[in-house]
Amino acid sequence: MRLLIWIFRIVLFVFLFGFAIKNDELVNVQFFFGEVRQFPLIFVMLAFFAGGALIGASITSVSTLAKRREISKLRKRLKHAEDLAADRALVVHDGAHAPEAH
Repeated sequence: MRLLIWIFRIVLFVFLFGFAIKNDELVNVQFFFGEVRQFPLIFVMLAFFAGGALIGASITSVSTLAKRREISKLRKRLKHAEDLAADRALVVHDGAHAPEAH
C-alpha cells in the first residue's frame, strides 16, 4: 500500500511539474494606483490556490473549534445529568431498604 501511495505522489508531482513548465509565460498583474508587474503564470496560479486553501482551512478550523466547544459543554451536561441520576437512584435505593423506626 505504501508503494502505491509513493507511486501516486511521484505521478502527481511529475504531472504538476509538467503543468508548471507549460505555464511559464509572463502575465501582467495590475495592482492599485496603476502599478503593473509581471509574474510567471504558474506563480500567480499557485498564489491564488494557496490563498484559497488558507481561507478554506481558516473557515473550517473556526467551525471545528465551535463544534468542539459545543461537544465539551454537552459532555459536561451529560456528566452532570448522570451524576444527578446516580444520586437519585442511590437515595431511592437507600430509602427502600431503610429500616422502619418503631
